[in-house]
Amino acid sequence: MSRYFFTLFTSLCLLCFPPFSSAFSLDDLSNKEASSGLQAALERGAGNAVGKLGVAGGFMQNEKVKIPLPKVLEQAVPILKMTGQSGRLDELVLAMNTAAETAIPLAKPLLVKAVKSMTFADAKQILTGGETSVTEFFKAKTAAPLAEKFLPIVKGVTSKSGLATKYNSAIEKVGKFTHVPPEQATVEAYVTQRALDGLYLMIAEEEKAIRADPIGTGSKIIGKVFGLLK
Repeated sequence: MSRYFFTLFTSLCLLCFPPFSSAFSLDDLSNKEASSGLQAALERGAGNAVGKLGVAGGFMQNEKVKIPLPKVLEQAVPILKMTGQSGRLDELVLAMNTAAETAIPLAKPLLVKAVKSMTFADAKQILTGGETSVTEFFKAKTAAPLAEKFLPIVKGVTSKSGLATKYNSAIEKVGKFTHVPPEQATVEAYVTQRALDGLYLMIAEEEKAIRADPIGTGSKIIGKVFGLLK
């Protein structure tokens, strides 16, 4: 077994089976740092993504994650113009993105919790998987609980801003002419899903940046772990 694969294997083992002794050899210390490096990379990527999105303009001013009108409304713009609703469309877009920006900070504690609950199988998949394995890990661990947390926050913002009324009014008119998919039937469900999509997209961007230039993160631990994988 090459030194590279031996180091990788022992690093994975130590993630879930740390030695009982408080005395470490130099090799053990190196492996312990590698374990810490993986966790540091996960927390850094998640923290940066939340930090960029959970602020004013985090969604609205980022074309990669900006929440557009649902397709059913986009397709129905001519109908909405006929019914005098087109002037509200820009307000809808702004309010939806504001709601997502308000909800996103709730994600950080759950993302950190996911890192701390990482199993041997999770670690192996992250270290040996593709360039978005970190993102897939977070999505599998947090998508359902985050949707549950986001929904009432989004609902509170949309209700306060009047977005729910505007959205439902537009959907009701459109529904008379075309089928409205269930996931677009309420503004809360639509914004919650798009907020999650945006969060995981930004985590993926952070992950790719770490993998491409681990030394550039400024963290020796992250550089060491992900440098081995280049």
